[in-house]
Amino acid sequence: MKKILTIIIICIATMGLSAQQIALLKYNGGGDWYVNPTSLPNLIKFCNANLGTSLDAKPATVEVGSADIFQYPFVHMTGHGNVVFSDAEAANLRMYLISGGFLHADDNYGLSNFIRKEMKKVFPELELVELPYNHPIFHQKYNFPNGLPKIHEHDNKPPQAFALFWEGRMVFLFTYESDLGDGWEDYIVHKDSEATRTKALQMGANIIQYVFTN
Repeated sequence: MKKILTIIIICIATMGLSAQQIALLKYNGGGDWYVNPTSLPNLIKFCNANLGTSLDAKPATVEVGSADIFQYPFVHMTGHGNVVFSDAEAANLRMYLISGGFLHADDNYGLSNFIRKEMKKVFPELELVELPYNHPIFHQKYNFPNGLPKIHEHDNKPPQAFALFWEGRMVFLFTYESDLGDGWEDYIVHKDSEATRTKALQMGANIIQYVFTN
């Protein structure tokens, strides 16, 4: 087991900025994990143009319990509804995250209660921590002095970013009441202003940059 874990750590650690593909998480429970199909391709295009990354233009899709998840340094998930991790899936996701992987969950509205509960299966010993405005993730290439930008209004609440840290390293980021993924979508989907879409893409690029350099 230790040998397998060592191999996984080495594989993920050597990906860095040269990693070729990021992935969308497919989960069970009935939630629409597949929503916002243009989001990740647009974020990838933005990062390749502005951060100098060389990410594959087409994101992969990976299931929570699949061994394939270890191929991807960055996994994104979103949706509006229910999320269910089986015990085996939670164990697999935990191994992925403590081995060097990263999961970003973006609340597309309605995800919050479900993902908080399921991440407790993954890390029962950890508590979500709200990131302060001075956290480095808000101050990568793009500066967000007031923290997470507001992209879409849901319940008239301020946007918040929560994280789980394993041995000092952020392994999970939950962006709440912001809806970054909607801002990454093609203009025709939500018809957000160019300024709003740019803010969303810049914050997404900050997340990518932070993950790949930490």
